Amino acid sequence: MNGLMTGAEAGFPILTLLTALPVAGAVIALFSGRHARGVALFTALISLVLALVVWTRLPADGTMGMVELHTWAPSIGVEYHLGVDGLGALMLVLSAIVTLMSVDAAHRVHHQPGLYYALVLLLQSGLFGSFTALNFFHWFLFWELSLIPAFFLIKLWGGPKRGPAATQFFVYTMAGSVALLLAFLAVFLSTGSMDFGQLADMAANGTLAQKVTAHLGAVMPWLAIGVLAGFAVKVPLMPFHTWLPNAYAEAPSPVTMLLTGAMSKMGVYGLLRIALPIFGPQIAAMRTPLLVLAVVTVVMGAWAAAAQKDLKRVFAYSSVNHLGYCLLGIFALAVPAGGAAASTSLGASQAAALNGVILQMFNHGITAAALFWFIAMIQMRTGGLRGLNDFGGLRKPAPVFAGLMGIALFSSLGLPGLNGFVGEFLIFRGVFPLSWISATVSVLGLLVTAAVILTVIQKVFAGPVPERWIQFPDLHASERMALAPAIGLMLLLGLVPQLIVDTVNPTVVNLLAHWRF
Repeated sequence: MNGLMTGAEAGFPILTLLTALPVAGAVIALFSGRHARGVALFTALISLVLALVVWTRLPADGTMGMVELHTWAPSIGVEYHLGVDGLGALMLVLSAIVTLMSVDAAHRVHHQPGLYYALVLLLQSGLFGSFTALNFFHWFLFWELSLIPAFFLIKLWGGPKRGPAATQFFVYTMAGSVALLLAFLAVFLSTGSMDFGQLADMAANGTLAQKVTAHLGAVMPWLAIGVLAGFAVKVPLMPFHTWLPNAYAEAPSPVTMLLTGAMSKMGVYGLLRIALPIFGPQIAAMRTPLLVLAVVTVVMGAWAAAAQKDLKRVFAYSSVNHLGYCLLGIFALAVPAGGAAASTSLGASQAAALNGVILQMFNHGITAAALFWFIAMIQMRTGGLRGLNDFGGLRKPAPVFAGLMGIALFSSLGLPGLNGFVGEFLIFRGVFPLSWISATVSVLGLLVTAAVILTVIQKVFAGPVPERWIQFPDLHASERMALAPAIGLMLLLGLVPQLIVDTVNPTVVNLLAHWRF
């Protein structure tokens, strides 16, 4: 089996437990009434502890650890196959942290709280399953499971335009899922396998393309396009992004935290776990147009954020921009075999770009979730206002609020010393030798993002205080304690990024060693 999928099988099924725990918590929360939030908090906290246990037990060589492999439906190529490496384990930790933040931020849910928190926990289970499953059938179940609770959370608790926003979100994501499903059905009909490791092995030695071509003709490029479309919608990659601003703006802010902090990472994870290992040569052949789309996502995402007047839409488009850096790094490292760029020794650049992508996924998840949490606090204090021009001078009545949100804003800007800087630096460090034109144009995204963040700080916190905000409440003790871990992570990972990089780098080396472009 491909080195990507090796590793000792776990004696205790901790990944199954981690995935099932939120489901059990959801059932309890559903019937807990006003105590549902406490149940969800406890479940999310235990999930975080288990995710950290998984993180600390990873194999040192970057291969799959805690593997669970059982027969399920062998006649149709379905196995219960779980496992995590540094990439999957980091996404488990991120999902657990963001879910805990989201539940903590949702203390004002009074309409059907049991159902609300049950759906949040079901969404968490879908995230955990997506980041641990190594068989397409099993993985696809959780990929879809995450969509359903997200739809209802927007539809039932969102803003005045929640209906169209939820429908658009569902239709776009479902269309991407259909493209994924059709592509993998074609692969299964040709190979008889749905196992990611086996398919990656076939792709590496060239037999996958041979079998697909023998059974279905020259359709491998089209299958790769279908898979890319499914993940492009989820990230999203422009022009498949139009569902995102509406969904983020209309969803309750705690739900937006989940959408941007964790769900958007499913698309990037899918590119790294599924698309590149299995369809690497086809993606490499489309490298130039994909790089163009990634650069457009980076630059136009930043410009779109600059044009917004609603704080949630500002950071919705900012999320498109920040995840565009991940796409830039992924597509840049897919250098075609035998190409001019491949003739030089660029392994270090590919490793830097991939390390940066993985670090950017985690750091953006924490920072973006924190920013939407701050927006929720602003709305709670102002009766729902969140317009960029609704405020001014809030630093004076609420200095702690301004200071802590300022840290999150500067992290989003990519200020050196904060976590947002490290991932972006590594991505550009890796991309410049691989595609200097793409990297150079994408720097415009950094400049525009800086202008956007500084404008937010100026409009919201600087200048004279309007009379109606003179008594704007500062953060109280419990809010400061709740925010402290997220702010602490931004500072800690900005100064000591090796806490993540040292564990993830063996996985990066292992992934690059087994990918074939």
